[in-house]
Amino acid sequence: MSKINKICVYCGSGLGSDPGFAAAAEELGQAMAAAGIGLVYGGGNVGLMGTIARSVLNHGGEVIGIIPEFLMTRERALRQAHELIVTANMHERKQKMFDAADAFVALPGGVGTLEELVEQLTWAQLGQHKKPILLANINGFWDPLSRLLDHMRQTQFIRQGMPVAVQVANTVPEIIPMLQATVAGIPEADKQMDLTPTSKM
Repeated sequence: MSKINKICVYCGSGLGSDPGFAAAAEELGQAMAAAGIGLVYGGGNVGLMGTIARSVLNHGGEVIGIIPEFLMTRERALRQAHELIVTANMHERKQKMFDAADAFVALPGGVGTLEELVEQLTWAQLGQHKKPILLANINGFWDPLSRLLDHMRQTQFIRQGMPVAVQVANTVPEIIPMLQATVAGIPEADKQMDLTPTSKM
């Protein structure tokens, strides 16, 4: 893979307490549309999910929503998406999101966002994919997770030969260039957390 055509964005079905989270979702959606990169996301029209999807659409970008049937009403499925895929369950949803995307970005969110993110980190650690994974660390939201991963490294639960590699962007304008540099094979050592016992975060 040498080009990113679609980014899967994991994010909250709520807006969170910091207005900067929604502003970042809006900004990222605009940047993706401007770069010709489509959005793959959870299909809802609420919270940060709805914010980024509407932003992509409003700026002329492509949106693919993937939502399980039982969340169609609760998360108010975005009917305006170019493609709305309804799945039987969460497992099918996550697999289809993975299949459709070239990279993964985690905006702020709750346990669902965390679970989806960690699953991709695990799959990558086990050699099941090489798609880049990035934390959109808006206003330091993901700092506690970074500290936890470092703790796992220090206690040798993240071991030599099984790295957990995740990029961290503190601002939205960094996100797309960092992902594009990764798929192009350009080193981004200052932005990459390669969590092996011999590396530094």
